[in-house]
Amino acid sequence: MIIEELTVTAFQQHTRIVGCEKTRRAICIDPGDDSESIVRAIDKHGFDLQAIAITHAHLDHVGGVASLKKLKPEAKVTLHQADEFIYLALPEQPAWIGIPRAQWPAMNFDFEPPPPVDEYWEDGQSYKVGELDFNVIHCPGHTPGHVVLFESQERKVFVGDVLFAGSIGRTDLPGGSTEQLMDAIINKLLPLGDDVEVYSGHGPLTTIGHERLTNPFLTGTYQLGGGRF
Repeated sequence: MIIEELTVTAFQQHTRIVGCEKTRRAICIDPGDDSESIVRAIDKHGFDLQAIAITHAHLDHVGGVASLKKLKPEAKVTLHQADEFIYLALPEQPAWIGIPRAQWPAMNFDFEPPPPVDEYWEDGQSYKVGELDFNVIHCPGHTPGHVVLFESQERKVFVGDVLFAGSIGRTDLPGGSTEQLMDAIINKLLPLGDDVEVYSGHGPLTTIGHERLTNPFLTGTYQLGGGRF
């Protein structure tokens, strides 16, 4: 597995290009912005981009989808259907988090309507990228259609904004649910194994085991209802 990471937007969101070393097939997970840099990274590795793989549809994860699709039109825009209403509302999402409209252009948040979805994730789906085989796991709570992508042989999981090093995703935006989020973390993420590396949408790399032992939202140190991003 080859992983190329670009940190984009004012929210310091990690966009990742994940490719199969042997076949050069690849996906771009959560292109938040700066599609030209994404394409340079894709082309540097000689990758064939098969999908724009969206964990969830918040603006810092999908703001670059339209421009990337124009540059790589063969890549299929893929997300869970339960997040499609958030995805289609992209041009108005900055208002959801209280950013004044006058500031949108300066922050690169003056979004055009996103392109149509090409394919939908299904919970439990096996998604192949060359010789990589991702298990698609529906983990609602941060958004209704949030998914994570787990490669069991590589022992890596791309979790979007479900789980962070020392924190969890926020649940106060449309479609959020603290109860669903905690259920997904405890019953779907933690059982993947303590050795699994966790690639979050923001912040540093961590592991399931480290978060199980130290994350205050999992140890009971913090009351639920916090989180970030």
